Amino acid sequence: MSLTVLPVKSTLKKEPFDLFASLVTDLENSGISPQNGDVLVISSKYVANSQGRIIEYNKVAPSSDAEQVGKKFRIKSNIAEIILRESDAIFGGIPGFVITSSDNIMAPNAGIDKSNTKDGTIVLYPNEPYLGAEHLRRKFLLRYNVHVGIIIADSRLMPGRVGTVGVAISCSGIEPTSDLRGEKDLYGNVLRVTFQAVADDLASIANLKMGEASDATPCVLIRDSDARLTDRKIGENEMAIHYEQCVYVRGLGTRI
Repeated sequence: MSLTVLPVKSTLKKEPFDLFASLVTDLENSGISPQNGDVLVISSKYVANSQGRIIEYNKVAPSSDAEQVGKKFRIKSNIAEIILRESDAIFGGIPGFVITSSDNIMAPNAGIDKSNTKDGTIVLYPNEPYLGAEHLRRKFLLRYNVHVGIIIADSRLMPGRVGTVGVAISCSGIEPTSDLRGEKDLYGNVLRVTFQAVADDLASIANLKMGEASDATPCVLIRDSDARLTDRKIGENEMAIHYEQCVYVRGLGTRI
C-alpha cells in the first residue's frame, strides 16, 4: 500500500495545555481516526509549549561563562546563558550561532528557537522527550485500542545543505533504526556499516507538511510507512552515536 501523509491542524496555544487532549481534539477536527501501525509525528515545539518550556530571555541573569561565550560568538549574554544550560557539549561556533549537543543531537544554539513564540521569549526542547513519547503511545492505546508509533520531531540544518530537514528528538512504539548490515546491494556487495534512520526519515516526511512558519500544523499522521512496531522501551542513545565516531565532527577537527 502507498504511504499516506495526513497533516493535523491545530490552534494557537499561549499557555501550557494537556498535550494528549489537544491531539485528540485536533485529530477529530481533521476527521482522522488513528489505526494500528500509524505513526504520529509531533513538533517538539508543540510538546515544549504544552509543558510551559518558554523563557523570557531578558529575565535570565548571565554567568561569567555566558558573558565570554556571548562575546566570542556575538550573542546576547542572557541567550548564551540559556544555550549553556541546555547544552550537553559545545563544539565551537560562528557569529550568531554556537554549535552544541543537546539531548544527543548536534544543533545550533542547543535547539532553542525564537520562531512561533511571542517577542522576547524562547522555546526550549521538551522535558524528558522519550518519557513523553511513551506516555502518549500508551494513552492512544487505551483510548483507541490501537498500536501507534510516536515521534517527537524538530527541524534541523544539514551540513552543506540549504534549508531544514526533520530530525527525531525521541520516539516510542517503533524501531528507530533498521540495521542493514550483512544485506547485499544491487551488485551483491555486502553492506558493512549501513543503518537506515527510520525515525529521522519519518520526521523529515512530516517536516515537509508541518512547515516552518504560520502553518499551524504541529502534528502529522503517517500511514502505511512499514515502520516496525515495538512495545519495548526505546533507549535515549539508540539514534545517536558518540561524537568521536561522527565523520563530520572528527573530519572537521582534522586539519590538512
